Amino acid sequence: MTWQQAVERTVTGLGYELVDLERSGGGLLRVFIDRVPGHRYPSADSEFVTVEDCETVTRQLQYVLEVEHCDYARLEVSSPGLDRPLKREADFMRFAGAAIELTLKLPFQGRKKFKGVLAAREGGWRLTMEPQAKGAPEQALDFAFGEVREARLVPVVNFKGRQAVQPAAAELLK
Repeated sequence: MTWQQAVERTVTGLGYELVDLERSGGGLLRVFIDRVPGHRYPSADSEFVTVEDCETVTRQLQYVLEVEHCDYARLEVSSPGLDRPLKREADFMRFAGAAIELTLKLPFQGRKKFKGVLAAREGGWRLTMEPQAKGAPEQALDFAFGEVREARLVPVVNFKGRQAVQPAAAELLK
């Protein structure tokens, strides 16, 4: 069994999705995990990967990689982040309706990079993009999964959850 297979078997066995893994110079092994929709986790209050999730996977991987005689100096387990890569067609299905950045293997009309909302269509995928000019019609790009070099979610950050400092509290902070 290869170290990649050992990592994948361990991560999926713990109920997480293996999003990506990297091995880089200096013996660094990076593992990116995500929660599987519909799966129950001990910290059910979050739909996102928690520190406890990363700790659980790290502890188990340390044991498995030692048993499998995998040579590494440092292990990092983390979430894929807000700009999560979409690596498999199952990722495209899961994130249909989300805004993504897409890079094609070959240029289409002189461009390789596109940004828009992902949707499934018969025989492939569609990316609906914002109009280039005000009043122009929406543009859509139909593509097959095999034409994709890279795809990532577009991070959506909502700062509306922050509460403004009340004037009385602002005076105390001076």
